[in-house]
Amino acid sequence: MTDIYAKSPMEWARAACDSIMSRYTPMELPPAGRWHYHQGVFLCGMEMLWAAEKDDRYDAYIQAYVDGLIDDNGNLYFARDELDAVQAGLLLFRLEEKTGRAKYRIAADKLRSLLNTINLTSEGGYWHKDKYAYNMWLDGLYMAGVFSLKYANAYGDLALRDTVLHQEGLMRKYMKDDATGLLYHAWDESRKMPWANAETGCSPEFWGRSLGWYGLALAQFLDELPADEPGREVLVDSLREFVHALIRYQDTESGLWYQVVDKGDQPDNWLESSCTSLFVYTIAKAVKHGVVGGECAAAAVKGYEGLIRTLKFDEQERVILPLICIGTSAGDYENYVTRPTSENDLHGVGAFVMACVEVESLVKQTV
Repeated sequence: MTDIYAKSPMEWARAACDSIMSRYTPMELPPAGRWHYHQGVFLCGMEMLWAAEKDDRYDAYIQAYVDGLIDDNGNLYFARDELDAVQAGLLLFRLEEKTGRAKYRIAADKLRSLLNTINLTSEGGYWHKDKYAYNMWLDGLYMAGVFSLKYANAYGDLALRDTVLHQEGLMRKYMKDDATGLLYHAWDESRKMPWANAETGCSPEFWGRSLGWYGLALAQFLDELPADEPGREVLVDSLREFVHALIRYQDTESGLWYQVVDKGDQPDNWLESSCTSLFVYTIAKAVKHGVVGGECAAAAVKGYEGLIRTLKFDEQERVILPLICIGTSAGDYENYVTRPTSENDLHGVGAFVMACVEVESLVKQTV
């Protein structure tokens, strides 16, 4: 029987990555053979672990995924009508720096060019997908935003910084709820979606993983923006307020967060692991950036400890992360609480690895 408290956060990150690697070759990562953010999120978590420990098994696995989808001329097949297609591009920058191979830059340029074709709201907000006309979703800030800032820094396309800050500002303008400090999952400028509030255009609920993507984006934006960048202080303030809002809704007993974050008192709501992982990462990162004080570190550690208590193991003692909501579009309360859960979904495992890597130093400080 595995003693969950015997491992450090970094050891759990390794165990989670190794569990997935033992099940799938890089090209088998589900959905198999696709350039997709599911794989991208998991591999970005793995890349964080590699950066901390320099285990070349992880580096080789990441490169094998990318090389399996991008040919020597930089050609790749990706969905050209959605922000989600951009996220896996985060893996390209380090590979180009490491190898010097032009194909990674060419592929990054293709993804950068996609952003020029995305449809826009009247104020220049990216539609999340073509099929969701005039919709901005919190998810999109991470899916395209961090890539945009890394591209700006790597290749000098500095106008992208203004674009990213503009996207975040529109989300705060239209999607933030002042009473809770949380942001709604989606906003429809046209008010035509069945979930759209007739007055505000917002979807009606605060969905955990969408809030997690938003927090992940804000935290990583601060890694990529220069200290003197105009608009950085607004992001710092936004992240500070967001972290304090999250902590108010953390479940006291388990340390986890609910699928619908502010309705933990509802009997059909449930504790969800991918959003918890993303929140742990966000809070830990905010502490390290000095955005919030050490008093918030306890919430990150408590969330991490709640996550490891949820872990299950197969007959080979490989890690299984449960309680992961499968993907979902925006909707009403029933839509979220009736979504199926999955185990070892890459949304959740990738976020769990990120959380473990980022919380490691905070856990050491409390031991």
